[in-house]
Amino acid sequence: QVQVVESGGGLVQAGGSLRISCAVSGSIFSSLAMGWYRQAPGKQRDLVAVISSAGSTRYVDSVKGRFTISRDNAKNTMYLQMGSLKPEDTAVYYCRAGAPPGFGSWGQGTQVTVSS
Repeated sequence: QVQVVESGGGLVQAGGSLRISCAVSGSIFSSLAMGWYRQAPGKQRDLVAVISSAGSTRYVDSVKGRFTISRDNAKNTMYLQMGSLKPEDTAVYYCRAGAPPGFGSWGQGTQVTVSS
């Protein structure tokens, strides 16, 4: 059973940067694709970025050039470096194991709030 714990969210001004993390339990992390998702108030949860087990990445158009997904297999941790943040990036950010839609339990998420 893969479990995830998100951390690192916070309040940041528009144009600022933030890095959030996803710690993953289990010994199979390096073999898993991983994804970041976000859910804004009153909206559905949407995919933001995906990283394969080999390190290839894919982003939704709204974050291309601003966000970078990465992973550290030695630490069983995935990251999302967010830059040039906009108020519309405000959401609870979640990570999940596997290629989208992923599998296993959702974590509690980490709140990212971008003030204008």
